[in-house]
Amino acid sequence: MEPRFLLLSDVAAELNVTDSQVYHMVRSGELPAIKVGGRGQWRVERVKLEEYIQQKYAETAKWVLANPLTDKEPDQPG
Repeated sequence: MEPRFLLLSDVAAELNVTDSQVYHMVRSGELPAIKVGGRGQWRVERVKLEEYIQQKYAETAKWVLANPLTDKEPDQPG
C-alpha cells in the first residue's frame, strides 16, 4: 500500500524536478500541501499530487491547441 502523504523529496522524484522547485510550488499555493508536526514539515497528499498532474495535462493540452506546431520549432535543429 502506498503512503497517503509524501515528503517534498518524494514529490520531486515523482515529477523529476528539484526539491526546491517543489518547495516553491507548495509555498506559492500551486501544489496543495499541509504542514505537520511540531517542526511544521510539509507533506503532499498523493491524491492532491495526482490532481495536480491531471491539471497540468489539461493546461498543456490547452496550450498545445493555442500554439499549433509550425514547420520549424525554434529549439529544433534543421
